[in-house]
Amino acid sequence: MRIGLITADPGHQLLADATALLTPRHEVVALDPRDHRGTETRDPASGELADVYLLKARTPPALALAMSLERRGAPVVNSAAATAWCQDRTAMAERALRAGLPFAPTRTAASLAGLAAEPLRRPVVVKSRHSRRHDLVARVDDAAHLRALTVDWADEPVVVQDFVPNDGWDHKLWVVAGRVFAALRRSELAAGGRGPNLPLALDALPPGWLDPVLRVGPVFSLDVYGVDLIDSGGGAPLIVDINAFPGIRGQAGAPEALAALALRTAERGGLTVSHT
Repeated sequence: MRIGLITADPGHQLLADATALLTPRHEVVALDPRDHRGTETRDPASGELADVYLLKARTPPALALAMSLERRGAPVVNSAAATAWCQDRTAMAERALRAGLPFAPTRTAASLAGLAAEPLRRPVVVKSRHSRRHDLVARVDDAAHLRALTVDWADEPVVVQDFVPNDGWDHKLWVVAGRVFAALRRSELAAGGRGPNLPLALDALPPGWLDPVLRVGPVFSLDVYGVDLIDSGGGAPLIVDINAFPGIRGQAGAPEALAALALRTAERGGLTVSHT
């Protein structure tokens, strides 16, 4: 079988390890979306569509390329539509809350400058509406801090969530076709920055935390995804972010799960999750 990787970085650890597992019997080709811009959908080496594509990149050109492949009948994991839901934090929150997931209540402001003109009654977390590398994610405790952020981000569309006091740790859970991997990492809002991922056994999670994480897949039609949770008090989980096709670095078994998913999807000719 031929497996296509939609990515500008085929050497990424997860993709490289999955490729090493696949290449003894299958062909793996990388498509850099910067070279295609959604118009050239064939493998330039053979002129043939791959049997399945793994959509690791999440840029607009990558989504356009994935959509063009889907229109030609090629299965893409995750689909362009599902990936796009996770790139727009407004759409993400609306979909999650409508499905009853314990997602942080979220409102949207057309620009950070517009938000700064409103009274700030409590500490909030402000994030770029459109998720991307080096986007805005900041805890804001007062109006002065909010005004300071407008120096660089005045026109940025943002989402706003009330800051929920917590222990400063994010529970990072990743899912590949129903198989769950986990780690702890300091919140990017914590003093000193994120730091490394720390191992976390699934049986160390508080009771009930896996249930909403596994529900995210069907709700968002995702096969490969990440969920960031915090303890909102009393052991109750609060989802603060959902990512399509995250890195999942250093998780034993993740490359094997991804390689198996690629082959199953290619054999079936479509995605394995049900769309809602």
